[in-house]
Amino acid sequence: MPIHDWTRVTAGTWHAFHLSWISEIQEALNDGLMPQDYYAQAEQIAGPLGPDVLTLQEPETPLNGTHSRTAEVSTGGVATATAPPPMRHTMEAEMNDYVLKRRTIVIRHSSGDRIVALLEIVSPGNKSARHAIESFVEKAVEALYRGYHLLIIDLFPPGPRNPDGIHARIWGELSDEPYHLSPDEPLTLAAYSAGQRKRGYVEPTAVGRTLIDMPLFLTPEMYVNVPLEATYQAAYRGVPRRWKEVLEATPST
Repeated sequence: MPIHDWTRVTAGTWHAFHLSWISEIQEALNDGLMPQDYYAQAEQIAGPLGPDVLTLQEPETPLNGTHSRTAEVSTGGVATATAPPPMRHTMEAEMNDYVLKRRTIVIRHSSGDRIVALLEIVSPGNKSARHAIESFVEKAVEALYRGYHLLIIDLFPPGPRNPDGIHARIWGELSDEPYHLSPDEPLTLAAYSAGQRKRGYVEPTAVGRTLIDMPLFLTPEMYVNVPLEATYQAAYRGVPRRWKEVLEATPST
């Protein structure tokens, strides 16, 4: 199924789809995609990077970069991976002292289990004003500093406050390495490994493309692939016909 142009529909329509997609991703992750001592849980905190899905690890379970257990799912065996994800753009950065000192926001979870990773599906509101996007970027950088791996899905085109997309804003806080979006691929899928050296794996995409699976890191080296296309399709089935007709209409020329 191609990525739809969600700028065509109301904010409420996107929000309803957003909630369904979060639910489908959580269910997929908890249905055997991750090792048994990890689990995903939708987050209830509102605001920028009050993440959509948290990946947590049960207490008293060692967390290290050599973990390579295979998880079993109902459709067959799915292995965690340690080879670098085959994304088109990869980058590395050290977080300097200036970055570390300027961030003060702490991301917490009340369950007491250890937070491992955060998944965020970007909404227009995250980029609607200067303070909104700055808050989103600040919390993303803070999460990486705290050692929380990130997966960010942005299916909305950039605007004047993020002309090269949300990844360029985040990576610009970590490194002087430039990143520029192509006008033909204005949407962004970005995974981040939050080890001592921060690594970004970026896949630009566009309306009309099929979503690819993206890595969700559980340790700095180990990740599972999140089935974005399958979960997107499952969530899309619940979109009202009235809005499907808008989303699937051929653009006028």
